[in-house]
Amino acid sequence: MKILLLGANGQLGQTFLSQGGLAKRGELAAASRDGVLTVAAARGVVGDLGDLSALEALLAAERPDIVVNAAAYTAVDKAESDEANATRVNGEALGVIGHWAARKGALVVHYSTDYVFPGDASTPYAPDATTGPQGAYGRSKLAGEEALRNSDAAHLILRTAWVYSAVGNNFLRTMLRLGADRDELRVVADQSGTPTTTTLIVEGTLAAIDRYLAASETGRRALTGTYHLTASGQTTWHGFADAIFEGAAAKGLLAKRPTVHAIPSSEFPTPAKRPAYSVLDNASFATTFGYPLADWHDGLNATLDQLSNQ
Repeated sequence: MKILLLGANGQLGQTFLSQGGLAKRGELAAASRDGVLTVAAARGVVGDLGDLSALEALLAAERPDIVVNAAAYTAVDKAESDEANATRVNGEALGVIGHWAARKGALVVHYSTDYVFPGDASTPYAPDATTGPQGAYGRSKLAGEEALRNSDAAHLILRTAWVYSAVGNNFLRTMLRLGADRDELRVVADQSGTPTTTTLIVEGTLAAIDRYLAASETGRRALTGTYHLTASGQTTWHGFADAIFEGAAAKGLLAKRPTVHAIPSSEFPTPAKRPAYSVLDNASFATTFGYPLADWHDGLNATLDQLSNQ
């Protein structure tokens, strides 16, 4: 079996390569823009979702049985003034991947986002809840979902949220950097969601792929669709920051714990509107693929341990 990982140098792609699970399941090619891998754990190939003709050529050359798309345009604020590029990478590229996969009988595993929802709910969004993105990034990701579904390819669309890891640019690493230099920080407290580690996403994805491959042809079709792959529980950005500093101080990652002041979103304006409520109902994923999704505190503790051991 051949597997193609797109976006190998992103924080999710790096976790896939470090974890090693994809390579244990087949011949793995890992794509980055220049073919050079940050984590040298697979054969590197050139792959850029912004170049649709090159993307199709890559698929034709590699002929994967499974495409894991961890690549994305993730600059949420920049997308407001660069929506065409965001839509090409997050939307149109999925049409190219999906149509190729449909012709060849390949499985596409694709990651989407809480931003496809309007963010005005008060209970967790189910996978079949009505979408309504409030910004360019969310629209581009929804376009990708729709393109993949319309391609008739076998697919798993895995929506996630508030993603972080021990590598790359993310909220946890930003807080640790700021917390090392400041005694006080101001963090938004009126946006709710679920911090989710790339480790949980990778392990959940592997569980889903294994269940898919073990099923009959009819069973495989029944498994395809859209799921929510996040940790369990919920918090605010302020609550997440506070938990980061508490854990980091306890593990010796910070010399002292800064004070975190809660502020409303109105005091931290951004070009793109953030969802006020981003909690996703992940029950169907856990039930379907037999993979319990732990509380977000567990992922934070494990990630801080990883950083403290480096």
